[in-house]
Amino acid sequence: MRSLFVLFFVVVISTANSQSNFQGKAVYMSKTTMDMNFGGRQMSEDQKKRIADRMKSMLEKTFVLSFNQTESSYKEEESLSAPGQGGRGGRFAGMMSSFSGGLKYKNTKEAIILEETEFFGKKFLISDDGKKPEWKLGSETKKIGNYTCYKATLIKEENAFSFSSFGRRGNNNQDDKKKEEEKPKTVLVTAWYTPQIPVSQGPGEFWGLPGLILEVSSGRTTVLCTEITMNPKEKVALKMPKKGKKVTRAAYNKIVKKKTEEMREQFRGRGGRGGSRGGRG
Repeated sequence: MRSLFVLFFVVVISTANSQSNFQGKAVYMSKTTMDMNFGGRQMSEDQKKRIADRMKSMLEKTFVLSFNQTESSYKEEESLSAPGQGGRGGRFAGMMSSFSGGLKYKNTKEAIILEETEFFGKKFLISDDGKKPEWKLGSETKKIGNYTCYKATLIKEENAFSFSSFGRRGNNNQDDKKKEEEKPKTVLVTAWYTPQIPVSQGPGEFWGLPGLILEVSSGRTTVLCTEITMNPKEKVALKMPKKGKKVTRAAYNKIVKKKTEEMREQFRGRGGRGGSRGGRG
């Protein structure tokens, strides 16, 4: 009897150690499309192409998700930025560079979600609601690499800042504008997760499914996993971020919304003057 107890104790300790040492690494490619209407201003196809080329580094990014059984960190891979360019597209790209993402940390066991970010040179530590997302699980499947993935959908409020918010034609009707501001905008999120990697993690803000999320589409953005490494030799310390002014997501959204409106108006004004000078890019 004692030998059985000792054997059971050894198995439990071994399992606990294997779980604590377990870690995975997933590389994701993020691609965002953008409405090139830019508020209805007249622009040549060549001008649009130049702007799109200048903004490619901001619309197409690579991220790395490091995860264990309960924690994850999600961070953009550092890359060399192209030299700044003038003109309308350069000004717009300069505005977008004011948004600088940092580390996003999730602890699904403790319901803790934190994000380090920088906005106009000021660092913030944003805390998100740790409530599990209300996914609707489907039976549809598809293969992503060697993994069988299942479909899940979610209706969520659109982020305060998104690339699609720029270039929208302004609404001059104050009553209609007020109604639009009062009504929260929602977006359909479609995710594909694999139970073959049974961790409730995923890229960016997405988590809460019975398996690692390998692909997710939200609005104009699609994030796709391109590489998975289980138990990599180089482990990443998954620690809660602590840098920046502590704010809730709601408070941060208000800050971003106010500044975004200012930036949009500045961009429209400069764009209009640029067009009167022969449409220089």
